[in-house]
Amino acid sequence: MTQWIGRTFTSDTGWNFLETIVDIGNRMAGSDGERRGAKATRDALESVGARNVRLDEFEIQGWDRGTSSIHAGGTTQESIALPRSPSGSADGELVDLGYGLPSDFVETDIEGKVVMVASNVPGYYDRFIHRREKYYYAVEGGAAAFVFRNHVEGCLPPTGSVGTEADPIGDIPSVGVSKEVGSRLARRWEGDDVTVEVEADIHDATSQNVHAELGPETNEQILVTSHIDAHDVAEGAMDNGAGSAMVVEMARALADHEDELDTRIHFVAYGAEEVGLVGSSYMAGEIDHDSIKAIVNNDGVVRGRTLSFFTHGFDELKEAANEVADEFGHPIKTIPKQGPHSDHWPFVQWGVPGYHVMSETGSEGRGWGHTFADTLDKVEVRDLREQAILLTELTVRLASDEFEVPHKEPGEIADALEAEDQAAGMKIIGDWPYDE
Repeated sequence: MTQWIGRTFTSDTGWNFLETIVDIGNRMAGSDGERRGAKATRDALESVGARNVRLDEFEIQGWDRGTSSIHAGGTTQESIALPRSPSGSADGELVDLGYGLPSDFVETDIEGKVVMVASNVPGYYDRFIHRREKYYYAVEGGAAAFVFRNHVEGCLPPTGSVGTEADPIGDIPSVGVSKEVGSRLARRWEGDDVTVEVEADIHDATSQNVHAELGPETNEQILVTSHIDAHDVAEGAMDNGAGSAMVVEMARALADHEDELDTRIHFVAYGAEEVGLVGSSYMAGEIDHDSIKAIVNNDGVVRGRTLSFFTHGFDELKEAANEVADEFGHPIKTIPKQGPHSDHWPFVQWGVPGYHVMSETGSEGRGWGHTFADTLDKVEVRDLREQAILLTELTVRLASDEFEVPHKEPGEIADALEAEDQAAGMKIIGDWPYDE
């Protein structure tokens, strides 16, 4: 056992792959860069000994960034369009709704106005409110345009998609602005008329998922996943080049002791995660959910040393993660709540056991993610290696014949979302899959 741990702790495989993928440049869903990233992932998985390595292509709504701007008081303020914003220009009174909590939208008349909200929630609030939820509260209230203000300092406007599965292009022009620009807008021009302009090229496109396998030819399988696409404004090192590097490093480590696996390991690097979990939703519609024993989804790993595991109420997953962390003396945090915002979710929402594995960032949320600053220099090779050891051992235990975790009924997941006050937001976004 100690030999594979030592090899993993000194391995350059995952890190070299991470350097390769960030150097591609733009990996926006549907782009040539995303295709190159998928092929690089395929080649890396094949080189470490995985078998049945392949690409699976599917259609998506393409969106390419043009220019964007906010005109206020005779000035032009720096902004970036949110992916899948429609092209267009909108005028209206600027209204700053602060955090953009659901109650803020109920209590404020926003019809015909330009609504600005922050990218975080206050410490006293008991759940995270996703950008798309805030966007669709604005749409429902009749807003003319949507401005998403970063809460992290550094003159970094945030990106992140809008749109729904049914209507991939959003309803109103939407842009991201830095914390500093947002503060300036609120201080100088709240209550005044401003103009939001977005230009974008909207077209048909394709993306692809990368697949590979290790272990015995069992019908049952463990999914070890990540997403290969990234927002076009940066290298996508943390979100989610590091997750795909983790998949490659885990594949290398698992190939070292493949004979210990009791269950087939199915590696998947999804395409088009950043524009609505399109790649994982496509796969979820093609695969027998009963064949999936568990999912280890790496999205946000390596941003810090302490790992966090959303366990979605599966007690067996929580216990397994804590046992491995205790044995290795590695800091982790387990979160029993539902986490409906990454590529595990198209499966977990129907009761498939799964983790969303990410890193603790304190109050910073995504931190540098979804900004120009998501670059390789923010990531530490030590964290990649240490976390690969932990997650590889965890995967071996999940694959063991001795480990059992029952699937849940979809109604149990729906009830948990209701209890956690997440259902209303998912319904307004169009992400609620359950019959009423």
